[in-house]
Amino acid sequence: MGERLQSHKSFVCAFFDCKALFSKSWKLEAHLCKHTGLKTFSCENCDKSFSARYQLTRHELNHSGEKPHKCMADGCSKGFVTNTSMKNHMARVHQHKKKQYRCDHKGCGKEFSKRNQLKAHLCEHLGILPFHCTASGCTREFPSFRKLKHHQKVHEGYPCETEACPFQGKTWNQHLKHRKEHKVKVLCAECNKLFNNAWFRQQHQLRVHSEDKRMLSCNRNGCDKTFSRRFNLESHVLGEHEGKKPYSCLYAGCGKSFAMKESLWRHGVVHDPAKRKLKRLRPNKNQPWRVLKRLRKAVYQAETTKLTAKLRNTTLQDKP
Repeated sequence: MGERLQSHKSFVCAFFDCKALFSKSWKLEAHLCKHTGLKTFSCENCDKSFSARYQLTRHELNHSGEKPHKCMADGCSKGFVTNTSMKNHMARVHQHKKKQYRCDHKGCGKEFSKRNQLKAHLCEHLGILPFHCTASGCTREFPSFRKLKHHQKVHEGYPCETEACPFQGKTWNQHLKHRKEHKVKVLCAECNKLFNNAWFRQQHQLRVHSEDKRMLSCNRNGCDKTFSRRFNLESHVLGEHEGKKPYSCLYAGCGKSFAMKESLWRHGVVHDPAKRKLKRLRPNKNQPWRVLKRLRKAVYQAETTKLTAKLRNTTLQDKP
């Protein structure tokens, strides 16, 4: 798969559109594994495989616990699996070199603590992206190794951890959505309602079925009202005792006002039963903020459209 060239880097990858060059044959062989997907060097202690022998040798040190590369600083007895890790430790701890990779581009001189950071930075000067996806048929390029690894998950997928389940999601969201199918719901014996875990069921039983319900009392003088939810208590104090009801209903002939925005939202169902099909303004615990933002925008646009139509049909007349 490799051709001999008369240059310092004399081994070139023969795969189409790949211009990788190497100075040694074993480096070329390790590179070819990225195209073929073959990893011929397997660990006897676990199920991991590697494309090069040195990678396997380095990995086996994790099983043996051996750290052959010792710190050379006086009084430091730390050991490391690789020589690179030892050198990084020396530079960071003993030589206080926090940023040891410098950009040599003319007029730049920026410093970085990691080689990959420098490599990603150089693409700004060269106008190229250094990290290429090696999946078959994929031509995507990325400015950093981290973004490349994140992209590669698209090709690898997210398999289900449940035994004998063949599902493999293309995205992490698909994986999370599928994982809920294996989650066992907890049943309330009183009303047959299902909950995600025992804690939610316990809270439900305390609020709904328990004789000793936790009640919140109004602390204003002369008021003996109690509430089961803090939202209802706060709404009561603002509206009844402080007279703060800034959220008014815009429907003609209604005139009702509320202390809380959510109360106005719930009241809207009285005038527009179709709103029952829409999701609540306040999302559930696991709802992404992007979904909430999209819902709020849709609701506000609908309300604005109705108000605009109402104002267009309104005429101003001078009183005599």
